[in-house]
Amino acid sequence: MGGLLFQVFVYLCAAVIAVPVAKRLGLGSVLGYLIAGIVIGPVFHVVGSETEQLQHFAEFGVVMMLFLVGLELKPQLLWQMRARLLGLGGLQVLATAGAIAVLGMLFLDHWQSALAAGLLLALSSTAIVLQTLSEKGLMRTDGGRAGFAVLLFQDIAVIPMLAVIPLLAVPEIADVAQHLAGPEAVTADHGADMSLVAGLSGWAYALVVLAAVAAVILGGHFLSRPLFRFIAASNLRESFTAAALLLVVGIALLMTLVDLSPALGTFLAGVVLADSEFRHELESDIEPFKGLLLGLFFITVGAGIDFGVLLGQLATVLGLTLGVMAIKGGLLFGLGRLFRLRAADHWLFTLSLAQAGEFGFVLLAFCAQNAVIPPEVAKLLSLVIALSMLLTPVLFIGYDRLVLPRLRGDAEQPADTIEEQGTVIIAGAGRFGQLVNRLLMAAGVRTVVLDHDAGIVERMRRVGIRSYFGDASRPDLLQAAGIDQAAVFVVAIDDRSRAVQLVEYLRREFPQLRILARAFDVDHLYLLRTVGADLALREVFDTSLELGAATLRALGHHPFEVEKLRRAFRKHDIETLDELYELWDHNLEFAKNRALLERVRARTAAELTLTARDRTRLHDRTERGWTPPPKGYSEVLEDES
Repeated sequence: MGGLLFQVFVYLCAAVIAVPVAKRLGLGSVLGYLIAGIVIGPVFHVVGSETEQLQHFAEFGVVMMLFLVGLELKPQLLWQMRARLLGLGGLQVLATAGAIAVLGMLFLDHWQSALAAGLLLALSSTAIVLQTLSEKGLMRTDGGRAGFAVLLFQDIAVIPMLAVIPLLAVPEIADVAQHLAGPEAVTADHGADMSLVAGLSGWAYALVVLAAVAAVILGGHFLSRPLFRFIAASNLRESFTAAALLLVVGIALLMTLVDLSPALGTFLAGVVLADSEFRHELESDIEPFKGLLLGLFFITVGAGIDFGVLLGQLATVLGLTLGVMAIKGGLLFGLGRLFRLRAADHWLFTLSLAQAGEFGFVLLAFCAQNAVIPPEVAKLLSLVIALSMLLTPVLFIGYDRLVLPRLRGDAEQPADTIEEQGTVIIAGAGRFGQLVNRLLMAAGVRTVVLDHDAGIVERMRRVGIRSYFGDASRPDLLQAAGIDQAAVFVVAIDDRSRAVQLVEYLRREFPQLRILARAFDVDHLYLLRTVGADLALREVFDTSLELGAATLRALGHHPFEVEKLRRAFRKHDIETLDELYELWDHNLEFAKNRALLERVRARTAAELTLTARDRTRLHDRTERGWTPPPKGYSEVLEDES
């Protein structure tokens, strides 16, 4: 059973079974794919020699991923990254390659082999790191952005590496390789006919490369939009999907023909199209293919691990793998400190990039073809790359379960000295608390803002808004902020449980205080009300209501009709909250509270009836300002004048 359908069935089964199990265990999808590959490859030998060829196909998932990443980056944002892109990324590649090359010279016979090993091990796994950062929602953190800048520079650095490696050829290695390969080695260079730059001089090669890059930029800017408009006019979804794939495949092919990285070319195309009106459509069409191919790539990495060599040289492979990751991690940690990354971001940056990457396989094969690295060393380095990639999800798990809790515990820096007191104390200076504070300041109300995130406090101070670092539940800080004289306390912190605990503490210790709190949902609102909040408001309710009203106005509804409906809906919702609160039980799940569910159904039906009646009801006296004058009223006024 070695047919194509059987192989497809095996790989899909591995993905469908292993990934949900890994996610359920908290291991992440990437580690699930890698384990699935190990199970169907080295363990049970369900797949065999086709894995290597399949891996070259699956690497196209990395190409698609960088295209999607490029769509999220506008050119001006990329320009803003230039310091980290060149400084942090450049220093990482140079320092890592140099350190590994120096150590490699102690074990390898030729300095060229050591330098090549340093270059290919300096690269990290774009596929695993970006996939995991996106999956965990860490791409927008400072550590995630720094890691992305380094990965992007590494992809760019592949180009000069490919140019340098042939210059490092070792005649002795070439003689041994030719002797082992036999006469067939003469025909090994089968990819030359797929290159437009083979045999060109240096300046001619540079011109062709520049022309290819210019074609991608200009074509993406001027030609893609008319093409996509023409295809979109056909109203055939499959045509647009085909066009999106054609764009990515075509650019990858062009980059391959000029000996550039396909991933770099498609990333550049994505950046060019970041301002396009078709960006979201392109993302939705490419995303499923990217996910499948990336998953297939990770499976092939796991399936390609040679357990025979691994077990035969287990101590050597483990030592090299851990040594490489330690060297890279140490250098990354130093660079993170040099570029002033904060503690959590510092560790995220260090641990996420400590592995070798998928482009290392490409460079390793290129080194072997050009007689730079001996075959036996190449096999060893291939295992080091694969094993380091396999360990990367474990590092992310360690970051989540060991590093972050410890940082939260150790990050108790001394609270700020509060130099003023206010009528209103606000706990939480995030997006919610900031707006509350701005409105109160505009009205001339004296406020004291407290937040437990030093970064937020620092950003607030930079824009001229006074705030203080500290835990709002600490009695000494509250006394310094004037809690005994304060009239209102606003709880706007992001942590649900901490907000409930703070309200409970304030109500117990300061019964005279009026407490207003931000709630995330109805359940949180009821909890806050139970522990003593005078008023709790859902953070998205008014925004959602306003957006719904704007939608009705955009559909042509009269502003009075919209305002009437909005008021009726709000009044009915407040009444519903009060009524349902009597039936709410925190110890009983919402879906199992039958009385509450029945009342929700009844109130929902009443809501539809009420709003339908309000749409046709005449104006009441409280809305006289909305009432248009009777027909002919203006003519009567003119006659009287």
